Amino acid sequence: MASFTLDNIRAAADAKYGSTDIEVDEKTTVHLLNPLRLPKEKREKLMNLQDEMDKEGSDQEQVISDAIRLVADHPKKAGILLDQIGGDLAVLAQLFETYGKGAQVGEASASAS
Repeated sequence: MASFTLDNIRAAADAKYGSTDIEVDEKTTVHLLNPLRLPKEKREKLMNLQDEMDKEGSDQEQVISDAIRLVADHPKKAGILLDQIGGDLAVLAQLFETYGKGAQVGEASASAS
């Protein structure tokens, strides 16, 4: 029978459900947290923002920016990242797509539970 420590389980969760890390400059790396690592309230807000993205006529720049602020490890770093993007919707969309691909495994597991 296999035996594991809680530290083993935590390490496996970190490896499987880790953050998507975006290096803004040599001093700033923003960690976009996997949805499973967010508190329930933030997960629900993220789902609502994703629903908003699909609505006709929604302000995509605002919705994606709000989602990035929500999942970032620190509000100040999220602000720096968004300032550097400067409202470029193509970059915002690519950033959120990259985040979504990194978080996809966690989201699939979350829906199964």
